[in-house]
Formats: sequence, structure tokens, C-alpha cells
Amino acid sequence: GNSPDLNVAECIRSIIKDEVETQMLSETEYNRDHEDTLKMYTEVVLTSMEEDTELFETLLCSYPSRLSAVKNANGRHTDY
Repeated sequence: GNSPDLNVAECIRSIIKDEVETQMLSETEYNRDHEDTLKMYTEVVLTSMEEDTELFETLLCSYPSRLSAVKNANGRHTDY
């Protein structure tokens, strides 16, 4: 299988999930569980991330250290 230690997409997914969850929790309890609210906040978060080149650059530039960490851990789990 794929190693989550090397999968930058997993990091991005986690960031999106956390941001959407934070926005959803700011809603009234009634609106919190609506699919339209989830869609709206997902779109807001994705749109705000579109221009965040620093985030993507940082994640991509972390590959050498990620590879090194996996190598040093003999292919086992790392802190990434």
C-alpha cells in the first residue's frame, strides 16, 4: 500500500477537513448538519487554499526530508 508518511495529499486532506470542521462548528446547531452548509464551507476552504502557494511549496519541498525519515525508520512509521 501507499505510505501516508509520503503522501502529501493526505496532509492537504487533513487541512481541508480541519478547516471545514472549524467552520461547521461555528454554525448554529440547526445548520451544522445540513449538506448545503457542508458544501458551502468546503467551497470556501478550497477557494481560500487556491492561492496558498506557500502551503503547497512547503509540502512539496518536504519530500526529501520525508524520504530520509522513512529510510531512517527502515520503512516504518515516521512523524510526518
